Amino acid sequence: MGILAWLVLGLIAGALAKLIYPGHQGGGIFATIGLGILGALVGGFLGQTLLGSSSAAGATVGALSIPSIIFAVLGAMLLIFIWGLITRRAA
Repeated sequence: MGILAWLVLGLIAGALAKLIYPGHQGGGIFATIGLGILGALVGGFLGQTLLGSSSAAGATVGALSIPSIIFAVLGAMLLIFIWGLITRRAA
């Protein structure tokens, strides 16, 4: 069940981050899931480190709750921003 929860959390978080973040982000469903999973790791880690929030820790373990989805989306948006900075400089 853990891998399935990661995939669902990744899909939800990645899709919401792409929907909220302005501009065009390429990639298909697998890129969206990967972005969401990495966003959950980043958002959960930063939320737990900076805020000491136990609900942020849920994002790092793939828990499907509203706070963990919020932290995962914020982490995914941060990754989209960083990726945009990297690709702009390379182009």
